[in-house]
Amino acid sequence: MANKTKQPWILTGYDLFSKEGPKGLKVEVIARLTGKSKSSFYHHFADLDVFTELLLNYHLERAIVIADKEKLCKNVIPELLQLLIDVKQDLLFNRQLRINRSVPAFKLCFEKSNRYVSEAILPIWAEMLGVSNNSTLAQLVLNLSLENFYLQITDDTLTYEWLVSYVNELKMMVKAFQTHEAKNIISVR
Repeated sequence: MANKTKQPWILTGYDLFSKEGPKGLKVEVIARLTGKSKSSFYHHFADLDVFTELLLNYHLERAIVIADKEKLCKNVIPELLQLLIDVKQDLLFNRQLRINRSVPAFKLCFEKSNRYVSEAILPIWAEMLGVSNNSTLAQLVLNLSLENFYLQITDDTLTYEWLVSYVNELKMMVKAFQTHEAKNIISVR
């Protein structure tokens, strides 16, 4: 995290980006929300590009911390889902990166943060889906689920109840796929 004089700027910018994406990053708005002057912003950051780069670095720092916490989760429901609610702002920031991934720096940050998360949760994810013996399938479902997840979440919809429903739908989908595959294998023999 940036030094104490930069921290309020970073936290405010992080919040704005998570809600509105890069279009929400306006020096006037950030200065007003922090209660500081625009000249103070330019003193600390030179320009909005430097500030945005610091936000991306902060997000990657947060992603590493979150991934470390995810590794400690023993199950998806309720532990991982509760953690996701606790880091809602970070998920919404990542959603904005996904939406705006035509910007190379946003795409790179999105991919890195997702990689940290995927590696951290894959073991309990595979167990939850009942595919612990098939890490390739677990990874594929996780990748598709994350992509779909970021298309669906908003500040209003990202609730514990919604997450439970989302995860349960994924479990049913994988189970149906496995049942269908088993029937096809049996019918071929």
